[in-house]
Amino acid sequence: MTDTMTLWIMIITLGIGSFSLRFLFLGLVGDRTLPPWVLRHLRYTAVAILPALVAPLVIWPAANDGAPEPARIAAACVTMVIGYWTKNVLLGIVCGAVTLFLGLYVIG
Repeated sequence: MTDTMTLWIMIITLGIGSFSLRFLFLGLVGDRTLPPWVLRHLRYTAVAILPALVAPLVIWPAANDGAPEPARIAAACVTMVIGYWTKNVLLGIVCGAVTLFLGLYVIG
């Protein structure tokens, strides 16, 4: 099978899977009231996804061929501490970004 065919099969398969998951919640359950325990768990979905996306970039950065970098680790720690301390996500992200840029400027 050619690479182009494999790519299109993957795109179509992932599109069907994504549509199915969204339809399950929006199409079938969208007009019903969800139990409080489900709503409580759904509230933490975004909080769980952001670290899952960022953690590999901090621990195994592709820019360094997978070698951990102190500036990235420091930025992640500052982001977590500021976000937890102030309960402000945007302030945590901004402080982490400033720490990363300063760390890369000082080291590099």
